Amino acid sequence: MSNYNETNWKNIVYRGVESEELDYKAAIDWKKLNRVGKSKFVRHCLAMANTKGGYIVVGVGEDSAGQASLFTGLTAAQAKSFDPTTIGNFVNRYADPEIDLTIERPVVDGKRYAIFVIRPFSNIPHICAYGLNEELQQGVFYIRTADAASRGAHRASEIHTIIQRALRNQRELLGRMIRGVLYENRDMPIENAASHFKEDSSNGKQFFLRRRKPEEKQKPAILMQLMICPAQYTKDRFTLSEIKRAANNSLSLLSESHFVTENDMNESYFSNVALRSLPNDELKMWQIFKTGMFHYISYWPIPNKKIKYQYIMRFFAEAVSFLAHLYSELAYDEELLDISIMLNETEGIELSEAPQLKSQKHSEYLCRIPDIRIKLERSAADLASGYTEHAANIITELCERFNFPDARHDNLRKNIIACVEKRS
Repeated sequence: MSNYNETNWKNIVYRGVESEELDYKAAIDWKKLNRVGKSKFVRHCLAMANTKGGYIVVGVGEDSAGQASLFTGLTAAQAKSFDPTTIGNFVNRYADPEIDLTIERPVVDGKRYAIFVIRPFSNIPHICAYGLNEELQQGVFYIRTADAASRGAHRASEIHTIIQRALRNQRELLGRMIRGVLYENRDMPIENAASHFKEDSSNGKQFFLRRRKPEEKQKPAILMQLMICPAQYTKDRFTLSEIKRAANNSLSLLSESHFVTENDMNESYFSNVALRSLPNDELKMWQIFKTGMFHYISYWPIPNKKIKYQYIMRFFAEAVSFLAHLYSELAYDEELLDISIMLNETEGIELSEAPQLKSQKHSEYLCRIPDIRIKLERSAADLASGYTEHAANIITELCERFNFPDARHDNLRKNIIACVEKRS
């Protein structure tokens, strides 16, 4: 988490929508909180640590509509009161085992905030060790829900999820230990990671292109590639079974995904180095490598040299959501991931069905460059805590290449959420 710069913190502070991995609190002095007030923070920390990890941002209040939009920040005294050691000791007095927790106090646009950084449990889940009034109940596993609530796990399915996650962590830890003994240096990171990842993706691209049928080559299309690479190239970081389990778990959290589908998973198979999906009825292929690299390549149809705005939005909304879950499942919460998006043969392609202002007539939004390239660097925890914002940023940047103004994206973030959740 120490790799975050101000830009990353700014995205978190201004996200404005609470979720499983994000909670906002108005400006407060920790020293002036009573034990009940402090215990609310403990409950959130326990819940996030037992779910996916996340952030509690202190210094953002709610407006009259209940939206986290008052970015007041903290006074110097308030910020100083959020001492990491003091608060860590208080929180972990109620947690068994202790929560992996840090507190950052970044300055964003000239204002100081306190941000709790809570990491998901890596071994066994956290139980509340002591009760406190109605805020904390001894012996309860707290979880974070999709509607941003921190409450006790009281459904059988919720308890089952926690147990399964703990068992998976134990299996993966044991598996890595065994592989370390059996293969010794084979799991050591290899230098020149970028060149190795590039070679693997290039081989995958050539494999995909060779399988394109002659009649398909006559149809106008954009070649799209999406690649995510960890910071280190470790040849056998995961077993193929671990990768498939992580992919299945990630897909189960999405609703009717088009990016990675149930059919993709059912027809996927193991190569020597990756889990590969190559559907017969679609011009796409994706692979998740034992090194942790994800490579997706497909042809986007462009009838009449046009590509639909809605198609781009849906694709990246689902892609970022799936990948956030995937890399959380693979325990890349803190490691930075290099994300690359490449579109080829884009010159002269029009962005169609883009949202228009009510007073505006239809305009052409034309790409005038042969290739589009977008690069960013994020951790899995950052992706998971704000997939909506990251998807919106990618969509906005890509549409810029079609000379589409940022201000014309109408309700983009709401549409992304609706798209992922398949709401009309």
